[in-house]
Amino acid sequence: MSHLVILGGSDGTVSAFRAARRLGLSTICVDMRADAPGVVEADEFLHLSTRDVPAVAAALRGRAGLAGLLAPGSDINLPSLVELTHLLGLPCGLSEKALRASTDKLYFRQVCERLGLPGPRYATDPELRPPLPVIVKPVDSGSSRGITICREPGDVEPALAHAAAVSPSGRVIIEELLTGQDLCAEAMLQDGRVALLGLSRRVTAPPEVVAIGHDMAPGDGTLDKEVTRQLELVCAEIGYDDGPLNVDLFVDGDEVSLVEMGARIGGNGLGEALGMMHGVDTVEAAVRLAVGERPDLTPTRIGSASVRVLRAPAAGTLVAIEGLTSLPESAEVVVVAKPGDHVVPYTECRAKLGYVVDHVPPDLDALITIDVR
Repeated sequence: MSHLVILGGSDGTVSAFRAARRLGLSTICVDMRADAPGVVEADEFLHLSTRDVPAVAAALRGRAGLAGLLAPGSDINLPSLVELTHLLGLPCGLSEKALRASTDKLYFRQVCERLGLPGPRYATDPELRPPLPVIVKPVDSGSSRGITICREPGDVEPALAHAAAVSPSGRVIIEELLTGQDLCAEAMLQDGRVALLGLSRRVTAPPEVVAIGHDMAPGDGTLDKEVTRQLELVCAEIGYDDGPLNVDLFVDGDEVSLVEMGARIGGNGLGEALGMMHGVDTVEAAVRLAVGERPDLTPTRIGSASVRVLRAPAAGTLVAIEGLTSLPESAEVVVVAKPGDHVVPYTECRAKLGYVVDHVPPDLDALITIDVR
């Protein structure tokens, strides 16, 4: 049997394990957490840090039937993915520039600037920062960790310290706080062109900036064309031709500003939502690409899809998640928490209990009860 190695076992990997199983692939999960959600989905578990490339390579080298590697849902494992595919002689669709654009927010800003694309004013030096309000971010951290919106001068220094503390390199970027529609673009590229695109509206619960859901729907043709144009320009510049793409963007009037990107399947169910919108299993398509196959990305429908995050109402011990059986049959459900787990309020992506994807926004507050004590 052929084996697919999936780097990381976070909730964003669960759909990839399931897609690989549907395709008849055996899966190997690599994670330093033995209780990661992907571990129970995998056929085999390597209890190793995904960043320990020599140890992972040693554990995999010489394996019969090793077909490919995948790092879905988060940018953090993309550097290891590229290094391991080169060491093990496996397919890799990521160029060095595509990797850097996915893991370095400053570099991505510089790429967009070179191409003459709109974007927020930015700085790495606090003395040169744009006028308030600004958003302070780690240059190289994901899952909404270390992000602070600063509206008053006294907010900036604590935000810089917080962002630097969660950045692997200790680097921080300060960006103008954009206004307008806060959107996410999920796409599949083929031969350098956007074959599938879904623009989703980010649903948040202020003052937090982390999304509690996404609503993806067929959009204004003009907006879709402009987003497609910009994505294809960026991907040509960084040498990324085939694969999934996840991009944060703002739309203000006629101006589209790309904010950051990841050359991977989006987390929080966005990969599944794109597939539901177009009638194409986009997660299976990403798995096929990882093992060197060319997926069929021909749309069979065009419609809407929505994601809602399952989240704890308070910190404590999870007793039960009730009401999942009341969800429509069309819904795709991923649950990554179990009774007895310590849970916390959803202020960053890794605190989610799971998510639900359906053609219409699922009313989780009405259907689901989450008991925490």
